[in-house]
Amino acid sequence: MRRPARRRAAASAGWPGHAGPPTRSGRVSSGARAAGRHRPHGGSRDYHLRRRYRIGQREFDELLAGPGGVCAVCGDPDPEHVDHDHRTGWVRGILCFNCNGGLGQFRDSPTRLARAITYLRGTTWQRALIHPGVYQMCSPTRGRPPSPRF
Repeated sequence: MRRPARRRAAASAGWPGHAGPPTRSGRVSSGARAAGRHRPHGGSRDYHLRRRYRIGQREFDELLAGPGGVCAVCGDPDPEHVDHDHRTGWVRGILCFNCNGGLGQFRDSPTRLARAITYLRGTTWQRALIHPGVYQMCSPTRGRPPSPRF
C-alpha cells in the first residue's frame, strides 16, 4: 500500500513553495538596505545615539574629549560605549566595553562596587612597606592559598 504524499506545513499555511512568509531580506535588495543606513530615520550612528541616549555625534565627541579621548574609568584609548544611568537615562560618560559592562554587572551601585573592592583587597596578596624601598608580601586575610603546582 502506498503512503499519501506529505505536504509541507508552509504550503498548507498559504505560502506554497516557501518555508514561511517572505522575509525582509528576501524582498529588499542590498542596495536599498545600504541606502537606508544614510536616511535620517534609521541606521546611522547619529540616529542610534539620538534615539537611545538623546545625544548626537557632536555631544558624544565632547564627552569623549573630556577625559582626553580615553575611557573615563581605566584610561584605555578609543572607548566607544555610552554609559548612562538606567533609572534616569542621563548620560554619564564614554567608557570602554569592559568598564561599561562591569558597571552594569554591579547594577550601577556604589555599595556593590565598594564591597567588591573590599573583597578583592582581602583575598589578594598586598605589598607592605617595611623599610624604604623594601616591600614584604602579606598574605590575604580571607580565602585559601593557591594549590601547589605539580
